[in-house]
Amino acid sequence: MNNLKVGFARIDITPMMGISLAGYFKDRFADGILDNIEMNAMAFECGDKRVILICLDHLGVRAVVANEFRDAISKATGVPFDAIFITATHTHTAPYIRPIPADELEAEYKQSVLRKIVDLSVFALEDMKPARMGFGTGKAPGVAFVRRFRMKDGSIQTNPGVNNPDILEPLGTVDETVNVVRFDREGADTLLIVNFANHPDTVGGNKISGDWPGFLRRTVEKSIDGTKVMYFNGAQGDVNHVNVHPKGGDFNDMFMDFDDVSRGYGHARYIGRVVAGGVFQCYDKVEYVDVDSIDFIEKTVSLPSNRPSPEQMPEARRINDLHMAGRDGEIPYTGMMLTTVVAEAERMIKLENGPDFFDLNMLCVRLGKVGLVGIAGEPFTGIGVALRDTPGYDMVMTVCTVNGDEGYFPMRSAYKEGGYESRSSEFREGVAEQLIDTGKALLKDIAQK
Repeated sequence: MNNLKVGFARIDITPMMGISLAGYFKDRFADGILDNIEMNAMAFECGDKRVILICLDHLGVRAVVANEFRDAISKATGVPFDAIFITATHTHTAPYIRPIPADELEAEYKQSVLRKIVDLSVFALEDMKPARMGFGTGKAPGVAFVRRFRMKDGSIQTNPGVNNPDILEPLGTVDETVNVVRFDREGADTLLIVNFANHPDTVGGNKISGDWPGFLRRTVEKSIDGTKVMYFNGAQGDVNHVNVHPKGGDFNDMFMDFDDVSRGYGHARYIGRVVAGGVFQCYDKVEYVDVDSIDFIEKTVSLPSNRPSPEQMPEARRINDLHMAGRDGEIPYTGMMLTTVVAEAERMIKLENGPDFFDLNMLCVRLGKVGLVGIAGEPFTGIGVALRDTPGYDMVMTVCTVNGDEGYFPMRSAYKEGGYESRSSEFREGVAEQLIDTGKALLKDIAQK
């Protein structure tokens, strides 16, 4: 028997100009708006259980901020704290929402988002209507690329640059699957959850934009009347939009940015359209299933810290001091390699005196036989692929930056190879495999309820 009710709400969260933008190891301040950024929510009810799923057009919010938001939502709505799932698209052209705001603009913006996220949750609950659920998958080819490469000298580089003659081979494969969950509601808009894995760092610059996830939402909603879309980014920690060997028109609407990464607003539009194509492939042919129960489970996982050795600290301090003094020109690296060594130095200094472990929360939600695994950071593709095959589910979606944005979760092999993600990660080798085991166990637990 189908007992599902689903509601939807959307609120604009475009900030004031002059606010600091997140995503790079350099200062950027908003000086214009390419497109407004938003916050979307879906509320679910089945029997005596309620769940709220929320996605912001932001890089991500740290766990302490996410918990502040969840606590306020729970108090306002009565929905349990651990049934509130907050994620971000991971766009790099949106403001910070830091635990401790850096200035008055950030403080004002954070309070505004806090008030709005509570309103959003209330609106989604008020909008709930009886619904039937269907699911399907499409493909989005040629827009997500492995971003870690073995170079001819044997070194490993992340984003080594377009047409770099020293590239030998990519490390890993991409998952081009577009997961779609469709909710047809009585007398109301059809709702879609779309899940795909790719970094939204396509636009660059200092102007506000939801990047390609915003284009995805607008493209689908303009093409299919009476439809609203919420996007959940997947296991995107080791993939992005950069085709290092473009041909034909691949480089249209793009430019080479400061860090050897090709970017462009037009290319964000292109990715949004291609992922929308994956939605269109399955929209009319989803498999409808009854949903007679929903559930959620959250668990705290203790993850070993990637602490430096004492021998690494002098060089880490030297690089960090130069970077903080604005003297990057004296660090003997350029482009993404400069970003890598700066991020690595920052990680070492932060963890020099501990802690030895981090407590990280994982939240899983079950909607019938569709599962969502929320990871509080940026998981590698291998994590999403491993979780997808969990028994007892018709579809499993891995979602990044859920109730926290705590860094990268590379596969074990990446620590041996190197690259930006593993060198900057605050978590020790084996973290990905631990998250896979925990995610599968949690999915199994709620599947049996």
